[in-house]
Order: sequence, then structure tokens, then C-alpha cells
Amino acid sequence: MNIFSKLRHKSAKQFYRVRGQALHWAIHSLLHFRLLLRWVVLSVIMGVLLGLVGAAFVFCIAAGTAYRQEHWWCYLLMPLGGVLIVWLYRVTNDRHDKGTNMVIASLRSEAHLPVQMSPLIFISAIITHFVGGSAGREGAALQLGGSLGDLFGGMTHLREKDRRTLIMTGMSAAFSAIFRTPAAAVVFAMEVGCVGTMQYAGLVPCVISSLTASYVADKLGFPLAHYDVQGIPALTPVTGLKGLLLGICCAAISIFFCIVLHRTEHCMKHRFPNPYLRIIAASILLLLLGLLCRTEAYFGIGAESIVNAVAGQAVWYAFLLKTLFTAVTIGGGFKGGEIVPSFFVGATFGCVFGQVLGISPSLCAAAAMVALFCGVTNCPLASLLIAAELFGMESVPFCLLAVAVSYLLSGYFGLYREQRFYSSKFTDEHIRHGTRK
Repeated sequence: MNIFSKLRHKSAKQFYRVRGQALHWAIHSLLHFRLLLRWVVLSVIMGVLLGLVGAAFVFCIAAGTAYRQEHWWCYLLMPLGGVLIVWLYRVTNDRHDKGTNMVIASLRSEAHLPVQMSPLIFISAIITHFVGGSAGREGAALQLGGSLGDLFGGMTHLREKDRRTLIMTGMSAAFSAIFRTPAAAVVFAMEVGCVGTMQYAGLVPCVISSLTASYVADKLGFPLAHYDVQGIPALTPVTGLKGLLLGICCAAISIFFCIVLHRTEHCMKHRFPNPYLRIIAASILLLLLGLLCRTEAYFGIGAESIVNAVAGQAVWYAFLLKTLFTAVTIGGGFKGGEIVPSFFVGATFGCVFGQVLGISPSLCAAAAMVALFCGVTNCPLASLLIAAELFGMESVPFCLLAVAVSYLLSGYFGLYREQRFYSSKFTDEHIRHGTRK
């Protein structure tokens, strides 16, 4: 074979190799584009569905809360409402309800969520707020989104891995519709199950579903959440040290908050094994606490107190009483969530912290809100996005410092027992650590 033949042969081999690589790339691009189209369709459907459900849920909570605030006798219905909640879960054979913990566990396993989870949490959370239970809405949001995502995944015959992605998609959509923080909703859904690892396979569907749900909620008359933070100082060594101290305090309070909630729940289950007696006892104790405090501020969500704290007004003991009310409510068997109460605790404590240390109480309330959220959920990225969406970018540097310190010093405590740590908070190593109880 002469030199020209060898060159032609080599050129032909290169041509076929390049053509093969181009064909391989084209096939993979088509498959990826097909995957994108599938997730766009599924995510939009989930976003619209949970946008409607989330808006309906927020409307019912707001209507029930407004009615209770105008009619004091609604508090007297607390024992009856509690019995109704227990009966609903017993009659549907959901006797070992684990709520949000079950949703988080489903992100790592092939366990499916019960079909009745969505209507049960929807109805029971509304009852809880109507009678004055101190609970939030995120538990309902995660359970609504997760269970509907799992149900929809089963109806469309998705693979188990894709079904778990759809659970995250539902969680982000429901969180976005109910809290109106679409960016934080995306990261929170991917971050909360496995601390230290982000399930980026769910990024596209979670983003699309979250934005869609937020759009639907906005069109139905629920605007984006926002708080006006006043008196933001420049970040100097002095203000930075105060922010560092605030983060340390928030870490300690987040540990205290988690321990009180878990121990109260354990104690009430030990003292009152019968769930009907347990929730009646919790109702009576909450009513007595309300009479002793002579205020309704610690019942329900407490949104007005959060607004006042960010405006610079709070009493020093508010965060302690809210922790107690929430622990009795959740430990007794009422349904809802613990994150909004943690916002209340953080905001009221931060406001007092700012007053004592001579730095903007408004800014400290905002920073403590997200720092305490980070401490109890172990989700620092979601916490920062919540700060940006709720308070604006100007407050983010101060919030960033408090969140980082709170994340480190809160250790392996957390609200959710099924949460797992895959990266150490203290060293650069991989671990498998459960949440401390």
C-alpha cells in the first residue's frame, strides 16, 4: 500500500469515527430533549394542581383564623376539634401517621405514601388552625405535595427513581404556593432529605413546578411574601461580631426548640397512650396557658407577631411561650407544622437581641428568622434564599453570617427524625448520621 492509499484509509477511518460520534451525540441529545419535554409536561401539571390546592389551603386557613379571632368561643371547640382529627386518622386506618417524616423517608426508599395523606392533612390542619392550635403550614405543604406527587407518579407508571423525583417536584410546588417563596421552595425540596447532598436530578422539574405553582397562586390573589426590614447597617467588624453572636444564640435556641418539641411529644405519648385522651389533655393545657397569658398571640400561626417583630416590636419572653404552645400542640396530636412557629420564635428573639445590643431590631429579627429555620431544618441554602425573597438582597450579608454559624453549631439536631446527614458539619468527610432526638 503506497503512501496515498494509507492517507485515504486514515482519512476514511477518521471520517467514520467523527460521524459515529456525531450520531451518538445526536441520539443522546434527542433522548435528553425528550426527557426535558416529559419533565416540563409533568411539572406544569403538578404546578397547576398544587397551585390550586395550595391556594385553597391558604384561603381556608386564613378564613378559619379570621373567624376564630372574631369569635372567642371557637377556642372552646379545641377538644372537640382534636377528637375529630384523631377520629379522621383512625377511621382511615392511618394509625401510625408519621406525617412529614414519612415524606422525607420516601425520598430515599421505595416506600409509597398513603393516598389518604393529602385529604387528611388538608382537613386536619384547617381544624387545628380554626380552634387555635399553635402550628404552621409547611407540614401540610410537604405532605400535600409529596403525597400528590407520589400518587401522580403511580398513575403515570414512572420508574421508582423518577417517582421520587416527582415527590420532590410536588413538595417544591406546594411549598411555593403556600409560602410564596419559589426559589427557596426548589432548594428546600432537594436539600431537606439528605443533608450534605443535593439531588440535582430534580432541579428542572422542581424549578418548573415551583414557578408554575407560584404563578397560579399569584393569579388567584396571593402575592409574594415580603417584609420591610428597617435600619440595615453597614457590615463592619462590630456589626459582624454582633451577627456572629446572633448566629450562636440562634443555634442554641434551635437545639432548645427541637429538644422541647421531641421531649414533649414523647412525654405526652407516655402519659396518655390513648390518642383521644392525649389530644384532649393537650387542648385543656393550651386553653389554660391562654388564660394565664391573657393573650391570643401564641395561638394559631402568629403572623401578626412576626410582622411586629420585623417592625421592631416584641417582648422578651415571646419566643419561650411560642415554643411551649407549639410543643403542646404538636405533641398532643394536632396537625400542621413547626417551621412557621420557628419563624415566630426566631423573629421575636432576634428583635429583643437587637434592642439589647443596640443594632437594628428589624434586621436582627429577619436574620434570626432564617438562622433559626436553618438550625431546625439543616438547610442553609434554602435559608439564604428565604432571606433574599422575604427581606431583599440588602439584608443577605448579615443573614448569611447568622445562618452559617447557626448551621454549624446546631450540630445534628433537627425537627425531622427521618432526615439524614451525609456530610459532616465539622470536618471534610462523608458520614451517615441520623437526626438527634
